[in-house]
Amino acid sequence: MSTPINQALAAALPTHPSRLPSGSSVAYVMNGFPRLSETFIAHEIHQLEQAGMRLRLFVVKRENEPLVHPVVDAIRAPLTYLSKASSLSGTTLTGWLRRNLPTFAPFHLRLLARHPLRYLRTLGSAVALTRQHWPRKVFIKEFLQAGEIAATVLADGTVQHLHGHFCHGVATITWFASQLSGIPFSFTAHAKDIYQAELNPGDLLERKLGAARFVATCTCANAGVLRARHVRPDEVHTIYHGLDTDYFSPVQRSTPPVVPMILAVGRLVEKKGFDQLIAACALLKRRGVHFSCAIVGESGSAADALRAQITGLDLQDTVLLRGAVTQEKLRDIYRGAHLFALPCQIMEDGDRDGFPNVLAEAMAMGVPVVSTAISGIPEMIDDGVHGLLVQPRDPAALADALQRVLTDAALHQALARAGRERICERFDSRRTTLALRDLFLAQLAQRQRLRQEATA
Repeated sequence: MSTPINQALAAALPTHPSRLPSGSSVAYVMNGFPRLSETFIAHEIHQLEQAGMRLRLFVVKRENEPLVHPVVDAIRAPLTYLSKASSLSGTTLTGWLRRNLPTFAPFHLRLLARHPLRYLRTLGSAVALTRQHWPRKVFIKEFLQAGEIAATVLADGTVQHLHGHFCHGVATITWFASQLSGIPFSFTAHAKDIYQAELNPGDLLERKLGAARFVATCTCANAGVLRARHVRPDEVHTIYHGLDTDYFSPVQRSTPPVVPMILAVGRLVEKKGFDQLIAACALLKRRGVHFSCAIVGESGSAADALRAQITGLDLQDTVLLRGAVTQEKLRDIYRGAHLFALPCQIMEDGDRDGFPNVLAEAMAMGVPVVSTAISGIPEMIDDGVHGLLVQPRDPAALADALQRVLTDAALHQALARAGRERICERFDSRRTTLALRDLFLAQLAQRQRLRQEATA
């Protein structure tokens, strides 16, 4: 399958087979895959493969996504879905174990027979965490799931490093799997998994940070938070989500649209700030500004409230909620947009976006953007240069910024040009993939040296 990203990476990312230890691979551990809302992970995996990495994928639960992005079909890494485990909600730990232990027992018996002391130490850690954070029982479930991963990678023999995506449950599973297998691990931290305390109670995040060989995160803002909590802050690395700037590139339109469209993309959840965008659209309509607005994304917890808001503000002829689409279709929608809006906000429980990939995609497509100055967004956009930034939860300021881009052709052109330039210079996947690949290569090389020394 030949795609723009295949061609670009083939030219820009040499495989360096001499630097990749023979027979070595990295196992990725993910909660769900593939997910429409986490396309950046699928792209990361594919790009690493194109850069010469050998990967194996472990997924905690099988998703039932209605659509799958084309990049998923291009991934060649073996994919293993873990055995299904029932929910812990509304049941006792004893009852849950009675139903689920037989499923995972074969993996754990193999581990116990192969490395009994290592196994008992890890089991003791899981039990201790359960006691410390009772009635939180999920650590036992994560221990059982980690046993399936550990037994599988030991039988495989090629996996020399484990990497979890997100720093809460998946990182805990990866950590347990590392302890059970003796294979080092790392993880990527993203957004709410860092900031919502209940996802990593007590000092759990600090313990995982200390145990990991390195930690990656998608913004400098996140990195600062993690370094402040890490005993070895130099092991935290900022690696932006990369973008294929050849695939997401501007096109010349022969004629401007009759009705300029404001585009927003994202799952219909509160942290995206779509309620603020709808309120701003109501203000623009009252001012007599000519526009339409399309919000594209899969349904979420805010969907019903957003529909009611559109109806309550009599915006049915102006604001349209569209369902999720593939990335190929989304690229076509970007081409018809006059500007892109994403008024992200931080929720009371700490939930937030870290690095909105759709914002970068719009900028790469030459679509001027209006967003908010939170999380990693100011690392992407200098206000007034690469886009316009407003404070979150300020629909009047948002409406003013949108109106400026809608009515000022010179500003529109300048933001479009500078936004594209910023993404190409700082967020091109050919750079970000190299950085992550080199972190993995360093770990694999170190692992090979230690094994050679042990057998010398």
